[in-house]
Amino acid sequence: MSPSTRPYLGQGYSTPGGYGQVARRWIWRIVESTLFRWSPRPFHKWRAWLLRCFGAKIQNPGSVVVFPSTRVTYPKNLTLEDRAMIGPEVRLYNLGHITIEYGANISQHCHLCSGSHDFNRWDMPLTTAPIVVGKNSWLATDVFVGPGVTIGELAVVGARSVVIKDLPAKMICAGNPAKSVKPRGVPTMPPSASP
Repeated sequence: MSPSTRPYLGQGYSTPGGYGQVARRWIWRIVESTLFRWSPRPFHKWRAWLLRCFGAKIQNPGSVVVFPSTRVTYPKNLTLEDRAMIGPEVRLYNLGHITIEYGANISQHCHLCSGSHDFNRWDMPLTTAPIVVGKNSWLATDVFVGPGVTIGELAVVGARSVVIKDLPAKMICAGNPAKSVKPRGVPTMPPSASP
């Protein structure tokens, strides 16, 4: 077989979504790299409002925290519930939908990736699966979460963990791949400041 007739990975691949989706993505990238990125750090409501203008599901923009260095590929594939926090330098590569539930905390440098490619085909078509980060769960710094993963309510995922399968609620998890390490107790309220 000559080099010109041998199959290769990516042969025949085409960008999913067509030109309209590509154009919307480029418009968002311009907004994200200027109005979003240049906004002062405390302007979380402004950045949430911009995301919502591009299709993100955010019921109360003033009740979420989104840092200016956060990167969101497709705002329309993002749901942020109240009290959710997206930390500095977080990458939401949301080719499929990503939901950050109430009170969930995504720490700096985390990477959530809801898309991949079917490597069993030469054209390697896009495959997507949703990610759900459960209520009041915490992803520590530099965690990677792959497509199709659900992280349970009140779970803690240790720094630099790689999450490729669902993690249970109320557990501390860590590793590559991440596994349950021990139960997490229910957080306590700080002692009252009154005498």
